[in-house]
Amino acid sequence: MKKNTLLRILGYLGNYKLLFVASIICAILSVIMSLISPYLIGVAIDNMVAQGMVDFEYIAKSLFSLFIIYAISNTLVWLLSYLTNYISFKATNDMRRELFNNMNQFPLKFYDTSNHGDIISRFTNDIDAVSDGMVQGISTLLTGISTIIGAIGFMIYINPSMTLVVLVSAPASFFVARYVTKNSQRMFKEQAKTLGNLNGYVEEYIGGLQVVQLFNAEEEIFNKFKKINNELYDTGVKAQFYGSLTNPSTRLINNMTYSIVGIIGGIAAILGKITVGNISSFLIYSNLFAKPFNEISGVLTQIQAAIASADRIFNVMDMKQEKKDGTISHSRLIETNEIGNLVFKDVSFSYSTDISLIKNFNLKVKAGSRIAIVGKTGSGKTTLVNLLMRFYDINSGSIYLDNADISEISRDKLRRYFGIVLQDSWLFEGTIFDNIAYGEPDASYEEVVKVAKEVGAHNFIMQLPKGYSTTISSAGENLSQGQKQLITIARVMLINPPMLILDEATSNIDTRTEIRIQKAFLKLLNGRTSFIIAHRLSTIKEADLILVMDNGNVVESGNHDQLIKMKSYYYKLYNSQFEDI
Repeated sequence: MKKNTLLRILGYLGNYKLLFVASIICAILSVIMSLISPYLIGVAIDNMVAQGMVDFEYIAKSLFSLFIIYAISNTLVWLLSYLTNYISFKATNDMRRELFNNMNQFPLKFYDTSNHGDIISRFTNDIDAVSDGMVQGISTLLTGISTIIGAIGFMIYINPSMTLVVLVSAPASFFVARYVTKNSQRMFKEQAKTLGNLNGYVEEYIGGLQVVQLFNAEEEIFNKFKKINNELYDTGVKAQFYGSLTNPSTRLINNMTYSIVGIIGGIAAILGKITVGNISSFLIYSNLFAKPFNEISGVLTQIQAAIASADRIFNVMDMKQEKKDGTISHSRLIETNEIGNLVFKDVSFSYSTDISLIKNFNLKVKAGSRIAIVGKTGSGKTTLVNLLMRFYDINSGSIYLDNADISEISRDKLRRYFGIVLQDSWLFEGTIFDNIAYGEPDASYEEVVKVAKEVGAHNFIMQLPKGYSTTISSAGENLSQGQKQLITIARVMLINPPMLILDEATSNIDTRTEIRIQKAFLKLLNGRTSFIIAHRLSTIKEADLILVMDNGNVVESGNHDQLIKMKSYYYKLYNSQFEDI
C-alpha cells in the first residue's frame, strides 16, 4: 500500500467525523450483541447437562433472549451499513468534485496531450472502485477489529491456555495476506491503467467512426481493440488471481486452528478441566475470531483496487495547474483604458522544449481594427489566438491589452472581452434557447430571437417541433453542420463582446449561408477589434490588416490590395484557390 494514498483517502472520510464515530459505536455495539449470544448458548448447554434433562421452559427463555440479542445486533449492522455507504458516497462525491474543479484549472496543454477516454475513466471507473473499496473496507474493518478484540476477551475468560493456540495462528494469517496483497496491488494498478487506455480507444473510435468506415478500416480497428482488450483481460485475470488467493489461504490456516482447538477442548473436557458448554462457546468464539481475518483478507482485494484507482486520481489532481491568475479586474480596465488596443512584444512560445514555434513576435493592433491571419496549416495562426486568450501562457515576452499585461489580468476577466467562434461547433444537451443563451443565461426570449434572426437561424429553428424549446443532444444529430454553426454564432452575437475571434467560423457552412453570415458579421465586427483566421482568403478582403504567417513568424503584412501588389507569399496563396476552377 502507498501510505500517502491511503492517508489521503482517509482525509476525505475525516470530513464526516461525527458519522464516522457513530459508525464505530454501531460496530462496537453490534459486536457486543453478537459476542453475548455464544456465552448464553454455553450456559444453556451446561444447564441442561447439569440437570440431565431437557428443560423446555428454560430453552424457550434462552431462545427468546437470543432472538432479542440477534434482532438488536442485526439492526445495528444495518445502521452501520447505511452509515458507511453514506460516508463513502459523500467522500467520493467530494473527491469527484475536487477532481473536476482541479481539472478546470489545468492548462489547455493537459487536454491536448491526454487520452480523453482515460480522463473519463478516472471520473467513472476509478471513482467507483474507490467508493466500493471504502464501503466494504470501512464496514469490514470496523466490525472485524471489534470482533477480534471482543472474541479474545471472551476466550481468555473461558480458557487462557486454549486462547494462546488461537492467537498463534493470527500472525500466520496476517503475513500470508500481506504477501498476497503486495503482489495484487501492482496488478490492480496495471488493470486500472489498461482500462483507461481501452476507454480512450473506444472514445476515439466513436468520434472518428465516419472516417473509419470511409477507409474500410473496421478490421484494423477491431484488431487493435482486441489487443488492448486482451491486455485488460490478462491484467484482470492476474489481479483477480492474486486477490482471490488471500481468502482461501487465511481460511486454511484458520480451519486448521479450529480443528486443533476442538481436539484440545475435547481432551480438556474428558480431563474435567472445561465444561461442554464452555467448549461450545469457545469454538464459536474461535470461529468469530478467525472470521474477520477471512473477511478482511477478502476485502483487501477491493481495498487494493481502490488504492490503485485513487493513486490514478491523485496523480491527476497533483498535476501542475495554470500559472497564478492575475489581479487586474474587469472594471478597472474599463475605467482606465479604451478597450481593444493590443500589443505583442517580443513574444516567444513553443508547445515543447524541442521545437520553437513563435519567436520574438511583435505586433500592434489599434482598437476597432480587423486583423486577418492566414497561412498554411501549422504556421501558428490558432496558436496566436490561444496565447491572446491565455489558453496557453507565453514562454517569454509580453502581451498588452490596453496597456495592461494580460498575465496580470485574471483569465475569467480577460475572456469576458472576447467572443470566439470556432470551426467545430460546440453544443450541449438542452434546448436551442439554452444553447444560444449559454453566455447570457438571463437573456430574454426576444433577445435570443433577435440574434437568431440576424444570423439567419430563426427560420429553421421555427420549423423544428418545439421551436426554441426543441431539445438537442451535444452531438446535435437532428441539425446539419451549418445549422449548428449558426447557433454557435448566435451565441456569440448575444453576449455582444468588445472583441471577436473568428477561427474558420464559416468553413462548415455552404456558400449561400456564408454570404448571409458575412453580412451579419459586418454588423458585429463594426467598431470592434477582431481577429479572423481563414483559409478562404476571399472572406478577408475587407480586413484592415492581414498577417501572413509561416513557422510562427509574420512573413508579410498589409491589406489585401497591398499584399496582392507584392506578388509574394500571400499572392501565391490567394491565387492557388482558383487554380483548379
